[in-house]
Amino acid sequence: MNITPTEISEVLIIEPRVFSDHRGFFFESFNEQLFRDKTGLEVRFVQDNHSCSTHNVLRGLHYQIQQPQGKLVRVVSGAIFDVAVDLRKNSSTFGQWVGYELSAENKQQLWVPAGFAHGFLALCDRTEVLYKTTDYYAPAHERCLLWNDPALAIAWPLEAEPVLTTKDQAGQPLETADIFE
Repeated sequence: MNITPTEISEVLIIEPRVFSDHRGFFFESFNEQLFRDKTGLEVRFVQDNHSCSTHNVLRGLHYQIQQPQGKLVRVVSGAIFDVAVDLRKNSSTFGQWVGYELSAENKQQLWVPAGFAHGFLALCDRTEVLYKTTDYYAPAHERCLLWNDPALAIAWPLEAEPVLTTKDQAGQPLETADIFE
């Protein structure tokens, strides 16, 4: 497993060791001891989520203001542009974002720590995303950051207007969003 810090050092790209041959491939998508040894992080995952999206669906930018969730994100079919936005008020990278393409082909994963908003854009049809979370879904504490807030200037690789839920259309701009102290 290779771990690469992003421009926001707490957000990590994880590349598993993949064993491929004429039959296909095998890799460990998560190994707690190896993750701890390579990152220095003690994480406990309590929930696994699986979503399927059609091309140009944009989900996010979601976070929970209480019971914040760290997320380990990977793609099992298709590809996404995966985004994390730092919402930790006292962080030197507050309000900054990172985005990376994750795909079934590259098998990379993104570690998004608690204190970040998270979202992704499906880059092709039938994109399936799996992600582990460090806390349970808590709808009363869920918040949504506006995906196209000019203050963030996220460079989404859009080919057309994204497909959004009503909730995601009504996301809050960073200026008025609930943030982490």
